[in-house]
Amino acid sequence: MSMITPILPPVEVKSYLSKGERFIKWDDETSLASPVILRVDPKGYYLYWTFQSKEMEFVELTSIRDTRFGKFAKAPKSQKLREVFNLDFPENNFLAKALTIVTGPDMVDLTFHNFVSYKENVGKAWAADILSVVTNPLVPNACRYSFFEKIHVKLQLQLNSEGKIPVRNFFQMFPADRKRVEQALNSCHLSKGKNDAINPEDFPESVFRTFLMQLCPRPEIDEIFTSYHSKAKPYMTKVHLTKFINQKQRDSRLNELIFPPAKTEQVQGLIEKYEPSVINVQRGQLSPEGMVWFLCGSENSITSLDKIPIYQDMSQPLSHYFINSSHNTYLTAGQFSGVSSPEMYRQTLLSGCRCVELDCWKGKPPEEEPIITHGFTMTTEILFKDVIEAIAESAFKTSPYPVILSFENHVDSPKQQAKMAEYCRTIFGDMLLTDALEKYPLKPGNLLPSPQELLGKILIKNKKNQSFANQDKKANSCDSTSSEQTSSLSSDNSGEGPEEGKEAENEEMTENADEEEMKQMQSDEGTASQEATAYEEMSSLVNYIQPIKFDSFEVSAQKNQSYVVSSFVETKAYELLTKFPVQFVEYNKRQMSRIYPKGTRMDSSNYMPQMFWNAGCQMVALNFQTMDIPMQQNMALFQFNGCSGYLLKHEFMRRGDKQFDPFTVDRIDVVVANTVSITILSGQFLCEKCVKTYVEVELFGLPGDPKRKYKTKVTSVPNTINPVWKEEPFVFEKILMPELASLRVAVFEEGGKFIGHRIIPIDLIRSGYHHICLRSESNMPLTMPSLFVYVEVTDYVPDVWADLSQALSNPIKHSKANECKSMKVKTAPSGEISSASKPNGIPGQNGPKGLPTSGVQDAAKEITEPQTANEEELQKQKGFLKLQKKQEKELKELERRTLKRREEIVQKYTSAFSELYTQANKRKNSLPKGQKKKSIPDDDYGSVWGAGEIPGKGDPQVLEMKRKMEEELTCLGEEQYETILKKKEQHSNEQISKLIELAQERQVAELKILKEAADSDTKQMKKKLEIKRLERLECMSKNTMEKASQERLKKEINNSHIQEVVQVLQLVSDKWAKNQQKLEEKQAEGLQRIKEREDQVQKELQEEYIEKLNSLAAEVRDLVYNTMVTWFPTEAKSLKKEPKSSAAEKWEALVAKVSHVETFVSSLTGENKAKTKDLEHDKLSAMGLVWDGTPASDPARNGTSTESVLSDTQDPVIKHTCPINTDKADALEQCSPSNEERREEEPEEMVSIH
Repeated sequence: MSMITPILPPVEVKSYLSKGERFIKWDDETSLASPVILRVDPKGYYLYWTFQSKEMEFVELTSIRDTRFGKFAKAPKSQKLREVFNLDFPENNFLAKALTIVTGPDMVDLTFHNFVSYKENVGKAWAADILSVVTNPLVPNACRYSFFEKIHVKLQLQLNSEGKIPVRNFFQMFPADRKRVEQALNSCHLSKGKNDAINPEDFPESVFRTFLMQLCPRPEIDEIFTSYHSKAKPYMTKVHLTKFINQKQRDSRLNELIFPPAKTEQVQGLIEKYEPSVINVQRGQLSPEGMVWFLCGSENSITSLDKIPIYQDMSQPLSHYFINSSHNTYLTAGQFSGVSSPEMYRQTLLSGCRCVELDCWKGKPPEEEPIITHGFTMTTEILFKDVIEAIAESAFKTSPYPVILSFENHVDSPKQQAKMAEYCRTIFGDMLLTDALEKYPLKPGNLLPSPQELLGKILIKNKKNQSFANQDKKANSCDSTSSEQTSSLSSDNSGEGPEEGKEAENEEMTENADEEEMKQMQSDEGTASQEATAYEEMSSLVNYIQPIKFDSFEVSAQKNQSYVVSSFVETKAYELLTKFPVQFVEYNKRQMSRIYPKGTRMDSSNYMPQMFWNAGCQMVALNFQTMDIPMQQNMALFQFNGCSGYLLKHEFMRRGDKQFDPFTVDRIDVVVANTVSITILSGQFLCEKCVKTYVEVELFGLPGDPKRKYKTKVTSVPNTINPVWKEEPFVFEKILMPELASLRVAVFEEGGKFIGHRIIPIDLIRSGYHHICLRSESNMPLTMPSLFVYVEVTDYVPDVWADLSQALSNPIKHSKANECKSMKVKTAPSGEISSASKPNGIPGQNGPKGLPTSGVQDAAKEITEPQTANEEELQKQKGFLKLQKKQEKELKELERRTLKRREEIVQKYTSAFSELYTQANKRKNSLPKGQKKKSIPDDDYGSVWGAGEIPGKGDPQVLEMKRKMEEELTCLGEEQYETILKKKEQHSNEQISKLIELAQERQVAELKILKEAADSDTKQMKKKLEIKRLERLECMSKNTMEKASQERLKKEINNSHIQEVVQVLQLVSDKWAKNQQKLEEKQAEGLQRIKEREDQVQKELQEEYIEKLNSLAAEVRDLVYNTMVTWFPTEAKSLKKEPKSSAAEKWEALVAKVSHVETFVSSLTGENKAKTKDLEHDKLSAMGLVWDGTPASDPARNGTSTESVLSDTQDPVIKHTCPINTDKADALEQCSPSNEERREEEPEEMVSIH
């Protein structure tokens, strides 16, 4: 268990380093060479050397950036020193004895400490062993107590000529408040005069601890100690310490079986380690001072120490990792006029960077040595060869994992490109990966090799010309498909920069071309798009990192070439990220991308890398020479996983079956969101000046994560030794993906001057009380400044489920709390106010005054009845309005899509009707004049006649098309209304849930306000009663002069005061409890009304749905009518006829139509009127009905003349034809509508008769 057992091994300093070795220290600037003894202190904090004059110089091991020996060590340039070391003699062995220690606060401001040993190969051993101490994970991640040890070690080493510790060293070490230093020394019984000195034997570690406790008291830790220690006893037992560790210092999310809580017997070791009192150790007790040192120990580190060494799986493909990457690595300052240096490559690689950039340009004659510089600027030039040597020397000193060299190659000379390739081959040797691994051939669909499989290898990222690659014998093993796909890369490569041929032609550059290149350089992309053609020698070095110009995500997915890399300027990458976030993440699962700063960042500033890490971009390149917040975040994150330069991406950004949207605001599947609460309690030794300070806490993560930044108040008084902030915790409630988020805690002076900061990944933060050891802007550990904080990391639980979550996590406690609450409600006494209002004190005759009842009366006064938010108020809140706006937008979008589909249907049938109309006109015009039919009035058209050539019957094709259109529109309408119903039901549920959530949040706030009001009322009542007590005492002292009487009356007054206070406080408590009960009842009623509202809304939505379905038929008829009326008005008019109200009316119209036909038949055959009447009578009798719907046998109908009825409805113009030589039934059947058509026009009651 990390709380009990240390995870990382301690720093080991070899004995010969502590014993020391004789060296000669030389300095080029002064041309001096001085004998010294070089040592490392046994605890591994300082490298120091002592001159013959006993003067000492110190270098903190945390500030050492590199150690070099042999040919990589510095050689003196001064002629005087060269003569001293015989450097001009060919047989000198200077390099075998040389040692250089490189220190500095950042990568640019470096100091070189040069030494020469008296023996050969001594420098080699010192360089290796010092670097192993420096790179120990515990050195930069030491606990707070280690920094105190470091201070003590330095004080013990900095002795005067008499071998004592000068007191002035204390003032220099703690310059913020000299008086407090003097008081602390005095309390330890040590000399405090400026010119005094202290014997080292009088200042052991135990005295130093006491000195620190006096100099920097910790009242906030005393409060923590008091809340857990034995009551009225100044110590904490093992049981109490175990309880504190398990309740406060343990992550509540850990499984108790896999990570068992601390046990009492285990805690004894902690007491032995941190308790200063031997007696307390024997008794198993911890004092307040021991508590301070325990909280400063390694067991209470703010970060998970097990995540500092390599802990991730390093056998995944390269594209599954974030890779620490640098941009324009050679620059030490700005992009326009900065100094270029090979040293920057060493420093970036030593810091864990695994991808560096080389801007290569053609060298000038006569040497024609390729150079590295920033093209078309005033930056200085350095030799390509020097850079390659620097990379070869430093590539794998601190990390064995592969290094990627990103070439921006502007060398358009085949000869110089060949020289570059030769340098790479000869200087890198076996480190250079020139051929693809057998297990991972360069074929589409294959994965990239892993960092583990590429240990100690250097990969070249340079344009690859496939025309040369295909000539290589080794490339013949690739199949034809691979050749075609890789040959397409050549054309893509040619798109990135101009294709240039002969060297002589390249030298003839016009002024216009220069101007275009200058404009290109000043653009966002800079000179990256102006690369030269890759010739055979350089192309042969490229394998798994082949750059091409990005086309699209679809094309990349089709090609599926994992070895292809595209570079994006930050602006282009941001555009792609905002437009295609999911596709960008999918792209980065398969292959790698490199992001680089835009060319207009002349000051070498950086963009925030977080946004591109969110999309899974592997190589997010930054300007390492600028230590701004983006670079600080980059360094802070890559210090974990062994500072390897590789961090494994989250599973969602690696698996092909999962999709991830960086802009999501919803919960991510399988990922548990976190809530982080951090309380800034105090600071220690923040600054060398006595100033006011404040703290900022900022979150970096997904765009959907909560509020980004909090800030404490500025301290009320200048104090940097132990300032205290008593403020509410800063809560980051819903961090969607903790693995992608980090927390920055920074301290500033009142004017905004930076003091120190720390950036920690959210998933590595530990819960509990911790000291945060601050770091500099370049992520270097600061010895003195620290913050004391309380951090709580929990799984995010929505407020709606908070009570349930607490009940599930601790059901016993929840059950007991409910029982206690119910018991209080049942046993609450009634009528307290009436009984308590009776005077209960000293009778008036026994003292100067009786007990005043005004306090009781004040307590018994009724207060305003508490009110809770109603539904209307909740609906006006921002969260609900935002939800409503979102839902309205969804409904509008749904209606828009449905309207679009309806318009498409109408457009389709409009075209179809138009085409039918055109065909009909053609047929009509093709008939001879004699055969053309006369026009028929529109009123005679109708579907009642039946199909065929009978005038008035619509075209069957038109009717069929009309029917299909009606069906499609009806189906669409029903689908639309059903979809809208479901969407509204969903919206209704969301609104109810949101209202409940808001109501519960509001109710919590209301209860909190009520409690605060109760507390305030209690304080006011106490204050009033105290004033009255003082007034009574004053009155008594004036009226009674006898001392004995005064004492007696004073005692009586105090006793009555106590009784009144108890009584009044009970009344106040009961009154507010009653109000709280009323408020809770109202809140419960409000929630119940909201829940009941859900059923009402669902019912209203169903009614609305049915109403819309009932009106759908009329809407469809109108729509079909409007579509048809232009081309086929006759068929369209049939849609506009209102349905008959009864069967009788329907048959009345039918019989009237029949009479027209029969009259016309009678006139043609010459039959008499009687025959026509017989036909009519027989026909209607056969139907069982007469024209008004009554039975033919009805006596009331016997006297009715069918002729008169039919004659009234006859049309004067009959132009229809009907078969003549048929019987009555056949005539009726052929001249009547078909069964199907009749059923379409008949009312429902007539269909049932049929």
